[in-house]
Amino acid sequence: MKVKRFGVSLEEDILTELDKLVEKSKFPNRSRAIRYLIKDSLTKEKIDSNKIVAGAVVIVYDHHKRELNNNLMHVQHEYHDLILSTQHVHLAHDLCLETIAVKGNALKLKELSDRIIGTKGVKHGRFVMTDIE
Repeated sequence: MKVKRFGVSLEEDILTELDKLVEKSKFPNRSRAIRYLIKDSLTKEKIDSNKIVAGAVVIVYDHHKRELNNNLMHVQHEYHDLILSTQHVHLAHDLCLETIAVKGNALKLKELSDRIIGTKGVKHGRFVMTDIE
């Protein structure tokens, strides 16, 4: 992939915020940070345009909560065509982390992730997606 160089003009306060992002995120330079921000923005637009994307739904939950495992499995079976694989990790006696790899139309994946993360008993969840086109 050929890299093109171009100039960017920013207000001083925005440049200061960009430099803070570079430092906080350990980017090697401003260009890498700008590239990350642009890709992130374009990927978010994929949700609106319903493009094919891939991603992961990561949840943390107490597997001893009544009916939680059954409810999570029920949702996953409803969306079986979008799920590539799952990984279940025991963090503690009753605390589990599950990573669900997914691929499909962005809106359907967002719907699936919202259903999983919103399931009663899930302590924390996050959906991460990336453009594959």
